[in-house]
Amino acid sequence: MTTSARPFVHDGIAFGCDYNPEQWTPDVWDEDIALMREAGVDLVAVNIFGWSHLEPRPGEFDFRRLDDVIGRLHEAGIRVNLGTGTASPPAWLTRMHPDILPMAEDGTRRYPGGRQAWCPSSRPFREAALRLAERVAERYGDHPAVALWHVSNELGCHNALCHCDESAAAFRRWLRNRYGSLDPLNRAWGTAFWSQTYGDWDEIGTPRATLSSRNPAQALDFHRFSSDELLSYYRAEADVIRSRSAVSITTNFMVTAHIENLDYWSWAADMDIVANDHYLDHRLDDPNSELAFAADLSRGLAGGAPWLLMEHSTGAVNWQPLNKPKAKGEILRNSLTHVARGSDGVCFFQWRASVQGSEKFHSAMLPHAGTDTAVWREVVELGGIVDRLGEVAGSRVEAETALVFSWESWWATQNDSRPSKALGYLDQVHSAYSALHSLGLTVDIVPPGADLSSYRLAVVPGLHLVRESEAAAVTDWVADGGTALVTFYSGTVDEDDRVWTGGYTGPFREALGIHVEEFAPVEPETALHLSSGATAHLWSERSRATTAEVEASFADGPSAGHPAVTRNAWGSGSAWYLATLPSPADYRALMARLADEAGVRPPAVVHGGDGAVDIVRRRGTDASYLFVVNHGSAPIVVEAAGTELVSGALIARCAEVPAGAVRIIREEAAA
Repeated sequence: MTTSARPFVHDGIAFGCDYNPEQWTPDVWDEDIALMREAGVDLVAVNIFGWSHLEPRPGEFDFRRLDDVIGRLHEAGIRVNLGTGTASPPAWLTRMHPDILPMAEDGTRRYPGGRQAWCPSSRPFREAALRLAERVAERYGDHPAVALWHVSNELGCHNALCHCDESAAAFRRWLRNRYGSLDPLNRAWGTAFWSQTYGDWDEIGTPRATLSSRNPAQALDFHRFSSDELLSYYRAEADVIRSRSAVSITTNFMVTAHIENLDYWSWAADMDIVANDHYLDHRLDDPNSELAFAADLSRGLAGGAPWLLMEHSTGAVNWQPLNKPKAKGEILRNSLTHVARGSDGVCFFQWRASVQGSEKFHSAMLPHAGTDTAVWREVVELGGIVDRLGEVAGSRVEAETALVFSWESWWATQNDSRPSKALGYLDQVHSAYSALHSLGLTVDIVPPGADLSSYRLAVVPGLHLVRESEAAAVTDWVADGGTALVTFYSGTVDEDDRVWTGGYTGPFREALGIHVEEFAPVEPETALHLSSGATAHLWSERSRATTAEVEASFADGPSAGHPAVTRNAWGSGSAWYLATLPSPADYRALMARLADEAGVRPPAVVHGGDGAVDIVRRRGTDASYLFVVNHGSAPIVVEAAGTELVSGALIARCAEVPAGAVRIIREEAAA
């Protein structure tokens, strides 16, 4: 289902926040709004978790406080991103309908006290939530302050996979619609294995915890169903709003390192503007590279159009094992990296730091320590810079490299039974992306089967689950002259999680010119050495080249003597295959070879520094904009000419970018 898009209209780059006035008294609201104006805030999300305040008792609605808050914001010239308030049900609702509460895979209920304590398939929940959404939309549908509608909040963050009886019934309905009858379902799930064949629809449940490993095809379909079920819920709320308001509608995605349960490729077309929440994940080796990846993926979901950074943080979050504050200037660098990669907004969670509740140690634009703080001064500085970037809004990012990303492959790779528990889909994706990012190459993230005709280089990391048509989209493009890299564990199974036989690269096999016979993973800490002098880890394969040239072989380990890196001429292009996970430096060197072969270059030439830099070009109708974000500890010089938007300085040939600084250059027409 898609709807005619309603563009999100905003003057320039939005600068905003999530605001929870229900946590504060009206005298604090006045102070907050005055400080928002000082900081340059022009878009505020409210009523995200407002249900118990708007409907304190069943069917009794009280909008006085929300009316007051929206009125004050409007009077101050601040636009509203209005939540429907349905993200978490009030206590009275779960008391009346305890079956609303979600059930974990072990068959136990999860109770109120947190958030998202609801089953996506629950009819009582949907009825109550849609009733609230209807009342909110009727009241504010034509309000001049409302610039954007915000359905629920971070859908599926906690409750995407519910195993209750109502979810099981909804799963069966979804399966009937997908397969029509039990025979194709039994074939798709391979139920001949372990005597699992189903003879009646009522025999089928959700993949709850078992004494052994579960049916992986059933688990895969349950992920698909769960994503679709929450999408149907989003559509139900959006339909209620759409009939009562002409304003853009969206919800905040979670394109980040730890959220896997929603296939956002199937959601994106329903968004009037794609919005994303992103937080630096310090559990990763390279959080800045993952930030760039998430921004590029958000842009990919938007089809290359501008998107909206709905949430990020000024400092530490509250949910990682070690919650680190940001370094001096990091708020600016993080924010403008998102803008460089296509966001037409910079918004934070949250405005004022909470003093109670689970998120009281989550950072905010206005911290506990108040305005006499480094964080507040950096927020005000950022607001001024964002205000000077208005002309960038609406421009699009230029990229010559595509990376194929698949939620289905993520689900299938993470299933119970696989060759190595150390193997993770995102390990492959992030490693490949980081190698490209370290070279300064701009990357578009695209879905399997995407049209690659506008790209010179394509990277296909760990595409474990692939349809024949999706593989053909890559191999046919290579035959037409493209350069592609396919990495290990790709082309292993089809859409039913059924192994492609005849060699593990499946429908990629002929174009790659290799025959993979056997996987040979190793312990993550075990070093593998290649004949080229490169080092690698995690994975090896026993294979042989059929038509491919062997660029490097395993020099040791369980696959010694077998190809590790191959290149096959296929039509007018070349198809490379990587059978292991190289060290970061060696992966970078390999990507440099491919980029050189494909004729892909960074957006600008950089001299000096330590390599920790983001360089991205956005091009508009009348001008192009070169973003240079120096994350490193040494200054760099970038070859560019034009006007630097932050300072207004004219640049003749080169711009110096100090360590930790950002430059945005409106380029001369020749760029």
